[in-house]
Amino acid sequence: MATTLGDMTQHSRFDGRIALVTGGTSGMGLATARRFLAEGAHVVITGRDQSRLDAALDDLGGSRRVLAVRADVASRADLAVLADAIGDRHGRLDVLFANAGVATFQPAADATEAEFDRVVGINLKGVFFSVQTTAPLLSERASIVINASWTRHRGLPGAGVYAATKAAVHSLTQTFAAELAPRGVRVNSVSPGYIETPMFHDNVSAEAQAEVVGRIAAGRVGRADEVAAAVAFLASDDASYVNGQDLVVDGGLVTVVS
Repeated sequence: MATTLGDMTQHSRFDGRIALVTGGTSGMGLATARRFLAEGAHVVITGRDQSRLDAALDDLGGSRRVLAVRADVASRADLAVLADAIGDRHGRLDVLFANAGVATFQPAADATEAEFDRVVGINLKGVFFSVQTTAPLLSERASIVINASWTRHRGLPGAGVYAATKAAVHSLTQTFAAELAPRGVRVNSVSPGYIETPMFHDNVSAEAQAEVVGRIAAGRVGRADEVAAAVAFLASDDASYVNGQDLVVDGGLVTVVS
């Protein structure tokens, strides 16, 4: 069976499966939710802002296979409400894309304690407790994909706090892979490079974007749907023998000299 989404035809690898995307209201999260939905999944998306959740639902066509839950991943109380909502609606969870995150860029000397706590709270604490809280719902065939970053592979000035959280969640990827393997649950991470998202435009000035493109062997910034395709691969049975790994989706930014 195949499903057509725009000009892209995919096999329905997620028919009947339940997929959760945290931070699913825009960018890579929304693109991945769209991909899962196109491949047959029932999708749960989260976000901190109800109006953005409503807009994401509209973007996804108002499908009955989409459940939107307002939740801040930095709040364990919100995550408990999220887990209850998934349990009440579906009774299990087959795929988790732990995607919710924020970016911050400034020299280490300028980083404030409040900003440090905010970024660590969402990017690291949020991932840890997203997995911990939903783990009881995970089915035997479940797969977890964690959104890391190319910055864990190569230093970027001004990215100290952000890059540290992304290195930390890759470490969690390996630890969770080891802990959940006896249940048949696989855990991998994806490390996007520069991707065309609202977060990219919020943090990279128009003047700097040409310089950024010049560093990328592919000669362009990536698309959110290209990251979604990588996440879908890792979450699917196509990657059944892939566990504890990191897939870099960066157009050659890290390892290819253009």
